[in-house]
Amino acid sequence: MVAGLFTFMNAMTLICGTKTLDLSRPAVMAIVNVTPDSFSDGGQLYSDEKVDLDKSLRAVESMLAEGADIIDIGGESTRPGASPVTTQQELDRVLPVVEAIKARFDALISVDTSTAEVITAAAGAGVHLINDVRALQREGALEAAVAASLPVCLMHMQNQPKSMQSNPAYTDVVTEVLDFLQQRKQACLTAGIASEQILLDPGFGFGKTLQHNLALVAALDRFVDTGQSLLLGVSRKTMIGQLLDSNVDDRLIGSVTMALLMAQSVAERRAQTGCSSGMILRVHDVRQTVEALTVWQRTMDFKEEINNL
Repeated sequence: MVAGLFTFMNAMTLICGTKTLDLSRPAVMAIVNVTPDSFSDGGQLYSDEKVDLDKSLRAVESMLAEGADIIDIGGESTRPGASPVTTQQELDRVLPVVEAIKARFDALISVDTSTAEVITAAAGAGVHLINDVRALQREGALEAAVAASLPVCLMHMQNQPKSMQSNPAYTDVVTEVLDFLQQRKQACLTAGIASEQILLDPGFGFGKTLQHNLALVAALDRFVDTGQSLLLGVSRKTMIGQLLDSNVDDRLIGSVTMALLMAQSVAERRAQTGCSSGMILRVHDVRQTVEALTVWQRTMDFKEEINNL
């Protein structure tokens, strides 16, 4: 079969501890927030003011059945205006869920954390990827990630969640975000993390206006040209609400549409350049995203086959 736009040329396999992630086509990362206050799903996995393991496992089971490639567990809300949690609070939320998932499912698990102690504990519990919205800048986080020997995702965020949407400003948002991510990549390389184990995330909605977010979407080619795999997440975010004038519970179609547009943009650039890196889409709505990507994938693959007859 001829490789279509959806299949990245010379695609990489991401080594994730004891597992591998095939990034020949975009992977889907399912969001599991074990927090009481995340912007979209906060509190849904809580009962009696603590994480409900049964609810969490049912949610994960559903996401895996719907086609999720990665389960991303987060114990600290990073919504606009969110206050930080203590290390112990985050550990108490994340570790029982990770351990329960490991015991029941053969799943690839990511931990969404910025805290060194959580990185170390989660790695010890068997997670496969570190996803850090602060790009390993907290004290000890980079060293913990090196010791974990797992892939890391570095995200850009202007300021901190509590203040990041208080009049965010840039001279050139694309250049500044790229420069930051390249600097953090270099810090990882210097510390001993291999380039092929580093993913980059522009951080849509993290200290950015709608115009900033759209500028980043329009400039995805420049992120592809870094040669790094990308993690992209716009699911149910304020930018979708602003485009549609919709509340957080009514952003499904907009979220899936934006994810599909980004997937096509990245795939086309990679087809042009022969880039060997991959892409992960971080989403709340797994089934709908997987279905949209499947329709697009099959259409693009068929078109490519016809063009090569």
